[in-house]
Amino acid sequence: MVNLRPILFVLGLVLSKIALFMYVPTLVAFFTGTEGFMDFAAAVVITHSVAFLLLSYGKTDEFKLSVRDMFLITTLVWTVASAFAALPFVFINHISFTDAYFETMSGITTTGSTVLSGLDQMAPSILLWRSTLQWLGGVGFIVMGVAILPMLNVGGMRLFQTESSDWSDKSSPRTKSVAKNIINVYLILTVLCIIAFMCAGMNTFDAINHAFTTLSTGGYSTSDGSMNHFSHSAQWVATFFMFAGGLPFLLFVQALKKRHPRTLFGDAQVKGYTLFVVVASLIVAACLIFNKGYSVVDAMRLSFFNIISVVTTTGFGLGDFTAWGPLPTIIFAFTLLVGACSGSTSGGIKIFRFQIAFALLRKHIMQSIHPSALFIQRYNGRPVTDDIVRSVVALVFTFIMTIIVIASVLALQGLDPITSITGAVTAVANVGPGMGTIIGPTGNFASLPDLSKWTLSLGMLMGRLEILTVLVVFAPAFWRD
Repeated sequence: MVNLRPILFVLGLVLSKIALFMYVPTLVAFFTGTEGFMDFAAAVVITHSVAFLLLSYGKTDEFKLSVRDMFLITTLVWTVASAFAALPFVFINHISFTDAYFETMSGITTTGSTVLSGLDQMAPSILLWRSTLQWLGGVGFIVMGVAILPMLNVGGMRLFQTESSDWSDKSSPRTKSVAKNIINVYLILTVLCIIAFMCAGMNTFDAINHAFTTLSTGGYSTSDGSMNHFSHSAQWVATFFMFAGGLPFLLFVQALKKRHPRTLFGDAQVKGYTLFVVVASLIVAACLIFNKGYSVVDAMRLSFFNIISVVTTTGFGLGDFTAWGPLPTIIFAFTLLVGACSGSTSGGIKIFRFQIAFALLRKHIMQSIHPSALFIQRYNGRPVTDDIVRSVVALVFTFIMTIIVIASVLALQGLDPITSITGAVTAVANVGPGMGTIIGPTGNFASLPDLSKWTLSLGMLMGRLEILTVLVVFAPAFWRD
């Protein structure tokens, strides 16, 4: 059986923090005299009250969590937090709870899909809340990816297991220290991003919002035009910090401690990520130059921005890349699935799983040539065990199957094939925009049926939590003693 009291206590802690962060847009609404003060105040009271009840009931002298409890908590935190964080959207924007939950789940999973329009005239408080949700979701997933998923061995994450992944009493101080250092790096990069955006011509409010959603690789904007609304220099700033958001934050911490960039860029995963971005961007840029007549400068800006936006699953829009020709469209369709580095704020399958797959293929080829030889597969100097390989294969298989199931559900509701397939991909990979006229880079998800939005919300959650974390909870064996 699961330990109910500790689980409720953790949920209470999370909701209390959500309520505290609601104070910021509440104060923004109050001091600017704009819409949203009473609405946010009501959301704060409701969230605080439920948090108090959960903390009171869940308080216990013996706070012990099993692996089964960790699976359940990981799923419930994102699910329950999204329900209460959705309240301001219902109160201020007067949209249905379905739309509000979709918007919130998209925000907190840093997906970036939206049902809202008219952002340029929207209340500053709700714009800031959208950005804050993505910023919180980004740092939350970094800590989860470093400390929790390796312990649960989800999708081969044990390959990145460190002392910070050990939740025993002996290592808990080390875990807290690593989490604190990661949060400090996240804060520093956020401040630097704000300053860079302001230097690129953004006002303070836009700079703060876009820094929150750029570093978290979320993609929410304060304008319907997304990054098209801002200067070319601001787009380059976004490109740089989106790329930084796709890097492993634990390596940022280690690089700062050792004061040597080789710690970061000597990593196999970072090398693969950088190589993919450069090659894909140059191919797209060449297509824009020779087929569409773009200047070299504009082609490089558009290609690097959009490739990095998609591979890091940020989802910022800068032009309609689906109109750039067949080859760029195919590249972007594949890039939707890839994702950046493990331990970053990005979603997707992740670069390291492709690297392990290619290494496994090479091993099988060599084994076929030399049947008696012994080949040891390594990654970043660590042996890749059969357990890790099985976990990677299981994750990739369930990733593809989840996309197929969700796409089928969307198609059954009358959506066209392009919308169904790319909608499923963009949800599970946490990218944001899909392809086609409805949910493409220039569209949104408002016109989709409610069941489609709930289905995509589940897809976002599963993709953000590496799928298997959620599937385990639905297994009948999970609930047996």
